[in-house]
Amino acid sequence: MDTDEPLRKTLGDRTAKKLATALDLHTVGDLLRHYPRRYATRGELTDLAGLAEGEQVTVMAEIARVGTRRMRNRRGGILEVVVTDGRGKLTLTFFNQQWRERELVPGRRGLFAGKVSSYRGQRQLAHPEYQLFAADAENSAEDQAKAFAEEIIPVYAASSDLASWKIAQCAGIVLDQLDEVADPLPPSVRSAHGLIGLREAYELIHRPASHADIARARKRLKWDEAFVLQVALASRRRDARSQAARPRPRRAGGLLDAFDAALPFTLTQGQREVGDVIAADLASPHPMHRLLQGDVGAGKTLVALRAMLQAVDAGGQAVLLAPTEVLAQQHHRSISAMLGPLARAGQIDGAEHATRIALLTGSQGAAARREALLEAASGAAGIVVGTHALLQEHVSFADLALIVIDEQHRFGVEQRDALREKATDGRPHVLVMTATPIPRTVAMTVYGDLDVVALRQLPDGRAPVATHLVPARDKPHYLSRAWERIREEVAQGRQAYVVCPRIGGGDEDAEVPVPSPEGDAGEGDAVRRPPLAVLDLVTELAEGPLADLEVQALHGRLAPEDKDAVMRGFAAGKIDVLVATTVIEVGVDVPNATVMAIMDADRFGVSQLHQLRGRVGRGGLPGLCLLVTDAEEGTPARERLAAVAATTDGFALSEVDLEQRHEGDVLGDAQSGRRSSLRMLTLLRDRELIGQAREEATAFVEADPELRSHPPLATALAELLTEERAEYLEKA
Repeated sequence: MDTDEPLRKTLGDRTAKKLATALDLHTVGDLLRHYPRRYATRGELTDLAGLAEGEQVTVMAEIARVGTRRMRNRRGGILEVVVTDGRGKLTLTFFNQQWRERELVPGRRGLFAGKVSSYRGQRQLAHPEYQLFAADAENSAEDQAKAFAEEIIPVYAASSDLASWKIAQCAGIVLDQLDEVADPLPPSVRSAHGLIGLREAYELIHRPASHADIARARKRLKWDEAFVLQVALASRRRDARSQAARPRPRRAGGLLDAFDAALPFTLTQGQREVGDVIAADLASPHPMHRLLQGDVGAGKTLVALRAMLQAVDAGGQAVLLAPTEVLAQQHHRSISAMLGPLARAGQIDGAEHATRIALLTGSQGAAARREALLEAASGAAGIVVGTHALLQEHVSFADLALIVIDEQHRFGVEQRDALREKATDGRPHVLVMTATPIPRTVAMTVYGDLDVVALRQLPDGRAPVATHLVPARDKPHYLSRAWERIREEVAQGRQAYVVCPRIGGGDEDAEVPVPSPEGDAGEGDAVRRPPLAVLDLVTELAEGPLADLEVQALHGRLAPEDKDAVMRGFAAGKIDVLVATTVIEVGVDVPNATVMAIMDADRFGVSQLHQLRGRVGRGGLPGLCLLVTDAEEGTPARERLAAVAATTDGFALSEVDLEQRHEGDVLGDAQSGRRSSLRMLTLLRDRELIGQAREEATAFVEADPELRSHPPLATALAELLTEERAEYLEKA
């Protein structure tokens, strides 16, 4: 029997149907890769204190008490079995099944599986399935008893139809009939890293005799996931290097030289080094495919602009794709201001070799839109800034040389691919930017087919930003003081942001951030109040603690011209306090803004809080960020906020963020709703292993691009890269 065989042939139609319906397991390989989520030792009881209501659990416990009580409103009785771990207790209830008293006797131990519910304040499992340990084994000779107590029992992710031990039984049946399996890891890799064979790994992960067996199996199975994935990414990198692109080398005496000469400041060493790397990529006959990451305020936009100017100097055009209209408009304004006369080709005050900067968004007026489309198609605009509107079929370019994608995680794969197809002379060069620093393991997996460069050095003149928690529910006077601090800043001629999780006005779904990792309900809260809304708070502030100040709102439901007018007013200093949603998260640059209050801060993720905080302290004046929260002290939400307050290092916070989030699926399964391809590997704990797998995979692909020397690896790669996944990687 091999791993491709349907489970119905081995386990029968009924069991196979349950495995398919409940756990999406169809083949022998699917079942073998449904690894135990944890292991219990027969002599050790489960800690019952950590059980959460609504959770499907399998616990190991000892029966402490058994009793029967009559039902009040109908005939029959309820058998109540209290089990314990020695500290906590859990009640098992069975309706009209008094016969179970014969086997459920005090002192017996076993596994009990069901859904945790609550009755009169007590946690219970109603009609649980159970498997009792043999009573005679507990009374055998001392050495037999010790072996019995130390037996390791795998505990699987189960369902109401399939208890954990039934899954273990199915895995055992399959293992007893399994032939030797094709091993995707080349012998050289197994030997170099001391890895056991795949057949042995399956045996030890499902039927371990010791914890050492589990460790050996896990190491091997993690290598499977890491190595095959890294082979896919190494192949992508190699294929990208073989594709043709028109070189766009730097030209002396062009726009870029003129821009550099006019800069009122000196580039940081990091900006120079990263700029040189990107310049060399653009001069290559193969398409650049690079990720530029950097902390808030590191100057990524300046680096990208210099790359765009190099592309324009070489006769091509550059596109900057932004996720929101506010950000696209901000980019258009800031790039036009930075270039000055160099952006005013054809105008009286334009420089000799100037170009134009076009703006294309979905809600422009017809005349402005026609003009932008014409400038892009004719090549008159060397740089085109826009939103998703750039992706439409009728948008064309004279010679698309460089695509810059800002905050690329906000764009779908198909959207990015649609823009790349608009190039007419080979593949365009692509520069992806993210203002969210990425942990090294994420960069090696999620972005493993991109060449990654990082800007870590902040430009001179960036003032520090102090961050403080404001526990509004515990200490209301702290919130009052927060509004006073905003008034004090405004009195000194400065400005403030107040950020809310949603817009309000009946649109509950608009711009609400992803719920925090521990869920939207705060610990200790039976029902949590709705998140604060811009439209509610702007009125409350203007009529209350911030009366007499100019307070205005900014959010995604405003018409584009209204958004632009508000941002222009704020940038010009005409608005004292901007109450906004996360539309101001990235790219918005108002140097005079020095203080930000983030309301319901616990509803935002770590990276999002860091990005929002980066909007203040941009003009040389010290910044202040106030994290306003109702979360109770000691909860995960408060711990997350404390981590943000403790450091302004985005790279350090990216590791905190990774600790608190699921990795998701690195090959796009999260987009399609499929189960993740990472079952054993974790990006957080397996940094070293992933790095080793990347090195081995890169060397293997360079030596054998077609994987002819080890066919099982090619087969594993084909299974990983289903047609849909392969398309995802091809477009990524």
